Amino acid sequence: MTRKFTGERLLIATHNQGKLDEMRALLAPFGVIVTGAAEMGLPEPNETETTFVGNARIKAHAAVKATGLPALSDDSGIEIDALGGAPGVYTADWAETPNGRDFVMAMTRTHNELQKIDAPQPRTARFCCTLVLAWPDGHDEVFPGVMPGRVVWPMRGDLGHGYDPIFVPDGYDVTFGEMDRWEKNKISHRADAVQKLVAGCFG
Repeated sequence: MTRKFTGERLLIATHNQGKLDEMRALLAPFGVIVTGAAEMGLPEPNETETTFVGNARIKAHAAVKATGLPALSDDSGIEIDALGGAPGVYTADWAETPNGRDFVMAMTRTHNELQKIDAPQPRTARFCCTLVLAWPDGHDEVFPGVMPGRVVWPMRGDLGHGYDPIFVPDGYDVTFGEMDRWEKNKISHRADAVQKLVAGCFG
C-alpha cells in the first residue's frame, strides 16, 4: 500500500521553472499548494547517483531536511539506444556551460555523436522520469514513468524545454518541441509518472 498524501503544501524540489509549471498544472485538481525549491532559497544538492531513482531520492530528502515539508522530486532524462542509453542520468550535464545550461549545444552534441557512429534510423530513444515523494519521517514513494519515441534532426519547434525539439514520441509525427504543452502533459514521461503518483498518493 502506498502512503496517501494528506498535507496542504508540497515542495517541488526543482529549480527548473518549466518542470515546476508542469507539476503545478498536473497537481492543480487536488488543491495542493505547490512551492518550488528556488522560492524557498534552497541550494541544489549534488546528484552523485548513477540512476534516476538515486538522484531523485537525494533531491527529495535534501529538500525535506531543509524545510520540514513533504517534497516531490523528479529526475529525468533521455536515453538513446544507439548511444548505449546515454546521456541518461547525465542529460542535464551535457547542457552545462560556465554560463548556465545550453540545450541547443547538448542537442547538437547528441546529433554529432549519432552521426559519428552512423547510427541507423529510426534512432529509438525514450524519455524517463522518476518521481520520489518524501515525508519528514524519512518515508518515500517512487513512481517511474517512460515515453518511448525516437530522436530526429534538425531541431523542430520552440515549445517545451530541454531536448524536446529533437524527440518525436511514439504514435506522433511532431516533436515535443512542436507540441502544445497541454497535449504533451497528457502523454509525457512525467505525465506517466504523475498518473502513478496520483493513483498511489492522491487517489
